[in-house]
Amino acid sequence: MSKMWTGRTDGVTSKLADDFNSSISFDSKMIKEDIEGSIAHAMMLAKQNIISENEKNCLIDGLSSILEDVLSGKLAIDMTAEDVHMFVEQVLTERVGDTGKKLHTARSRNDQVALDFRLYVKKEIKEIISLIKEVLSALTVQAEQNASTIMPGYTHLQRAQPITFGHHLMAYAMMLIRDIDRFNDCYKRTNVSPIGSCALAGTTYNTDRFYEAKLLGFDGVCSNSLDGVSDRDFTVEFISCCATLMMHLSRLSEEIILWSSWEFKFIELSNAYTTGSSIMPQKKNPDMAELIRGKTGRVYGDLMGILTTLKGLPLAYNKDMQEDKECLFDACDTVKACLSIAAPMLATMKAIPENMLLAAQKGFINATDLADYLVKKGMPFRTAYKISGTIVSECIEKNTVLEKLPLSEYKKHSDLFEDDLYKEIDLLTCVEKRVSFGGTSVKSVNDQIKIVKGFLN
Repeated sequence: MSKMWTGRTDGVTSKLADDFNSSISFDSKMIKEDIEGSIAHAMMLAKQNIISENEKNCLIDGLSSILEDVLSGKLAIDMTAEDVHMFVEQVLTERVGDTGKKLHTARSRNDQVALDFRLYVKKEIKEIISLIKEVLSALTVQAEQNASTIMPGYTHLQRAQPITFGHHLMAYAMMLIRDIDRFNDCYKRTNVSPIGSCALAGTTYNTDRFYEAKLLGFDGVCSNSLDGVSDRDFTVEFISCCATLMMHLSRLSEEIILWSSWEFKFIELSNAYTTGSSIMPQKKNPDMAELIRGKTGRVYGDLMGILTTLKGLPLAYNKDMQEDKECLFDACDTVKACLSIAAPMLATMKAIPENMLLAAQKGFINATDLADYLVKKGMPFRTAYKISGTIVSECIEKNTVLEKLPLSEYKKHSDLFEDDLYKEIDLLTCVEKRVSFGGTSVKSVNDQIKIVKGFLN
């Protein structure tokens, strides 16, 4: 394919240079956005009497036919082309003649690629938000089913206080809601049109950038032409949102991996989302969760890559900026793949309440409530804390738990202990007493579920 930019030079470059310079292998993903942007540009040129109505119609028909043929498979994208923009323009000129050469009036590849990229990111943000909501919905269903399922809550990965499984899952639901908020905020800053900035300085033609932006669904236009072609903040922000989302998915995956192990056995993953061992027949490996955890580092790398690429670039456009796409495409594809597998994996996950309860009982996670029992009867907290710790130590020596220790043993430490003690340190009571907003009581968990459901609706 001949080069559209010949003139200053004869366009003859080595094949090695052509291959190194080419971006068609990855920016062809944006062919739909490129054609949509070009159709809007043709409409703006006609509105401003820069081209005629007949020329506009000719360009739109030609562009529409290219997109239709590409989507149907009738037209293959030429991978020898320099980029998707040159491919579309050359095919258009072949189909409609010299009129095709008028399409690029009042724009540059610099603002054209920035436009395509923003259109692409806008579309992907909407798709990712939709996928996050599927994961959020799966978490919410599980939380609703386990709103009163007692489990140990942890700090330092040590059993700390009793909570419910539903409460634990709702913590991840809140993370995902924040992720959606972040993507929505990113969308606002992405939804600004750079087209009409041209190479860097704007144009001498009487264009209407606001009209063209409105046609493409943008809220406004970039206010500075230099910034319009060189801004990739939206790329950084998008990948940052992806990285934060992956961090949340990775933390959840880590817990799923732990919970499904024999050491915990709090949950059972569906066979559809686990694998076996090639040599150990007893194994049931949480490979999907492990892959989500592993792919998180990949997205982090994409973020560091784009930040490093941009950190030393002078204004305006530089060819380095071609590197923005592969890292964003990779982050986007990785996130969507992980979300797509996480939703059904969570939806088919089965809780094992009896194992959670047993772990909670053996963890002495009602020791704080034991101390609070004495404090409510007038004992100073530090004294109550020491007595509770001593009783826990004795239970460990006798291989029993606080709920089963006879009252006579309690009274050796304080006459304040009475029969009402056992109700106070019952794990369900311990949970239900956490009535503060956002706490782990069943009512509070159900209120959290209502918040999430309201968000989803």
